[in-house]
Amino acid sequence: MRTAVLRINIDPAGELTDEQLAQGVSALRAGVAAWEGEVLGGDLPAAPPNRREVQLLVATDDADGAHRAALELCARAFGTEPAAGVVTFISRGTDDDAHGVLAGFGLTAEVVRTQDADGFDVVSVIVAKEDLLRVPESRLHTALEASLNCEVTVLAK
Repeated sequence: MRTAVLRINIDPAGELTDEQLAQGVSALRAGVAAWEGEVLGGDLPAAPPNRREVQLLVATDDADGAHRAALELCARAFGTEPAAGVVTFISRGTDDDAHGVLAGFGLTAEVVRTQDADGFDVVSVIVAKEDLLRVPESRLHTALEASLNCEVTVLAK
């Protein structure tokens, strides 16, 4: 399972007071704790009124569903109509990260991890030939290397 970073502008209108922000963050932390997630947020009162963004770290296989649920949770916690931001993922270089990248391209593939002579990981991703006709290998290769932070080989079968 991958860790999604869900970004949400909790006060797009910039109307919440410092006290309301503090109460909302407290309620949000309690709600996210039930998901075994974490709330990251800078100094919300110091942020420009229309840029009050929190980041929620949530382990999920359904980032879109988690983002929708997080929007609902923020709406309840702050009493606002929050705005969805960008969703990214924390990468720990695991096979789950590789499968998450593949899923982002609409692919499934076999992931094989070995070590080279110096003990560094080398990941081979074995993709169906027809899948490489619709997804450029270079894009897939770059995304996998960035996510896994190791040498990646893309093979067609």
